[in-house]
Amino acid sequence: MDTRKMTFTALFVALGVLTAQLVYIPVGVAKCFPVQSAINILLAVLLGTRYSVNAAFATSLLRNFLGTGTLLAFPGSMIGAALAGVLYRRTQNIFWAAAGELIGTGLLGALAAFPVARYLIGSKAGALFFVGPFALSAAGGAVIACLLYYTPVIGLIREWLKTR
Repeated sequence: MDTRKMTFTALFVALGVLTAQLVYIPVGVAKCFPVQSAINILLAVLLGTRYSVNAAFATSLLRNFLGTGTLLAFPGSMIGAALAGVLYRRTQNIFWAAAGELIGTGLLGALAAFPVARYLIGSKAGALFFVGPFALSAAGGAVIACLLYYTPVIGLIREWLKTR
């Protein structure tokens, strides 16, 4: 593995964990986290699917250990990160990566969170209960990521990641 890519991923994990205390949308047993969606998209675009999914897992794990996240973070963030990475790899387009995050987290991740909520957390909420909040969170993150993508900072990061 590339040390620069691992370092950059670790920085994004730290950003995700630190901002989890500041920016989230509480919805029942879920804590929707738009910054995680932005991180998923940016890592998928800058580094690829593997790094994006690994960062989503690490951020979810650390947030759970620190008490700032729930078990629902795992399916939501990891599925969104995976689909964002796959769609970006196929299209090389930030908007398709954002659509992947929206579908992956907002729909598929929300539906995958249902059994976690029901059987591990004890929530009585129905499966569709999670779709709205997860989609809102993913949409907010998609907007953030798309706006950041066109800043000079992302261009500098791309160049830094390319140099050896």
